[in-house]
Amino acid sequence: RRLRKELDIPVMHDDQHGTAIISSAALLNAMEIAGKRMEDVRIVINGAGAAAIASADMYLKLGVRKENIIMCDSKGVINKTRDKLTEEKLRFVNETSARTLDEAITGADAFIGFSKAGVLKPEMVMKMAPSPLILALANPEPEINYDEAKAVRKDLIMGTGRSDYPNQVNNVLGFPYIFRGALDVRAREINDKMKLAAAKAIAGLAKEEVPEEILRAYNKKSMSFGPDYLIPVPLDKRLLYRVASAVAEAAVDSGVARIGYDAVKYRKYVERICRERCYVSDKIR
Repeated sequence: RRLRKELDIPVMHDDQHGTAIISSAALLNAMEIAGKRMEDVRIVINGAGAAAIASADMYLKLGVRKENIIMCDSKGVINKTRDKLTEEKLRFVNETSARTLDEAITGADAFIGFSKAGVLKPEMVMKMAPSPLILALANPEPEINYDEAKAVRKDLIMGTGRSDYPNQVNNVLGFPYIFRGALDVRAREINDKMKLAAAKAIAGLAKEEVPEEILRAYNKKSMSFGPDYLIPVPLDKRLLYRVASAVAEAAVDSGVARIGYDAVKYRKYVERICRERCYVSDKIR
């Protein structure tokens, strides 16, 4: 925060804002698949650290209502009866009568975990709304095992931080390309409009046909937008020009770029970089 205030160069804390951007892309697409509107979505966030706060702030910018976010820390739901709350936690005090994660998750459309392994139980998953989203992002072990969660809810949409399950929420989908776009237009900062542009670009790419070289790299016959393919995979080199272009344009539009931006020329520029420098192995072993 101090660096962003004092420097006139792009600064972004990836563990906070990178996680917020990628989880936002997954949230956008999951709710589209489930046929739910962002303003109606009820979200339970387990964990109240830097990544959780940054992510919650971004979900608000996506259209989620503040009253529909319940945040839990190690002492339970952050509510109006709690004392000694930090300034950041106070912003997410909820008027709910729920006091525990088990109570809070009843009827929730999404669970986003920034906590520790094993805190989300199968019986809690059963209490969630139809077609729920679980992003269990604790590493190396998620808040609930992928197979365990899928076994109790066939309509579940799930992502983790791991590469051995579908929908890996990996910050590498964002930060290299966010900085590429920001630096190419000499942006003074990375602002909210740029972050939102990145999230939407990542979400949008998942809806496009996956190139054959990516299928070969992941040893897949097909990958298509749906519950098991919410966001692109890390080796998708199209991320370079989709995300960088979106971020550069947002920087110009929001007035933080020092130089101009020609959408057509810039797209050709990053596509050329991608052709010349991006390499995808035939198969991940």
